[in-house]
Amino acid sequence: MNREELISKWLDKNLNDQELQAFKNLEDYDDLVKLNTNLQAFKADNYNTSEELENVLSTIKSKNQQPKTHWFKPFMRIAAILAVCFSLFYYTTTLDTTISTEFAQKTTIELPDASHVSLNVKSHLAFNKKDWKHDREVELHGEAFFKVAKGSSFKVKTTSGIVTVYGTQFNVKQRDSYFEVICYEGLVGVTYNTQETKLKPGNSFLIIDGKVIAKEKENRTMPSWLNNTSTFKSLPYKLVIAEFERQYNVDVTLLGIDSEQLFTGSFAHDNMALALKSITLPLHARYSKSNNSITIKSE
Repeated sequence: MNREELISKWLDKNLNDQELQAFKNLEDYDDLVKLNTNLQAFKADNYNTSEELENVLSTIKSKNQQPKTHWFKPFMRIAAILAVCFSLFYYTTTLDTTISTEFAQKTTIELPDASHVSLNVKSHLAFNKKDWKHDREVELHGEAFFKVAKGSSFKVKTTSGIVTVYGTQFNVKQRDSYFEVICYEGLVGVTYNTQETKLKPGNSFLIIDGKVIAKEKENRTMPSWLNNTSTFKSLPYKLVIAEFERQYNVDVTLLGIDSEQLFTGSFAHDNMALALKSITLPLHARYSKSNNSITIKSE
């Protein structure tokens, strides 16, 4: 059963258990429920449509036809119901498709043009399927690796800047005051403060706290996080800790450690004990763990 049929049967409260589960699995399920709840405030009074229509026709044919105001109200009720149904249909067919990941969760999706996007932890991607042919644009909050189908082009919008895709493979990371784009294949245009910078394979564009940071040429063919490893080269330690918290869904407290000091190294996403050693030993620090809270102290 397709999406429109599921929505129609849901509105009629005529879904069986299997269809109800399929409806709940729709990407915009939460939005549909929220919209339907809000529309209840505009719902017309309960009435029997067939009975009302029969009354109207009977009134029209009657020799003692009443003034129009007596049968105009039922017609207005029918019009109101049709307007609500049309609004619901229009709203649901123009909704953005949204994909989000939680702590310690990654996912890969396919865009309408067969391009692929891999989302890192605590990331959000949105795009509109209906307008994709005319407006290839996605909105990103977090980090994602894009593998664009040949011949396709679109834009990646973030709160920090816009990435224009010319057919390529690239990684975009936008976290608070951190904005980074790395080109792995093809050509990427990064617009920041109205100025566009073109990136060729191996080139990067990095902004931290509003400052442009120069980086060495990237030698990898894809970001390390796709292989469950976070890698850092001369980046503030606070960024390392923030990524560790996202990957392991924990809270980290630093005691006697300068969070602005630069860190070079990496940690794995599938072994917390090993990861903690990887981010503490280079600083000669020790750590203690209690449930989902970790404290890192200088020795």
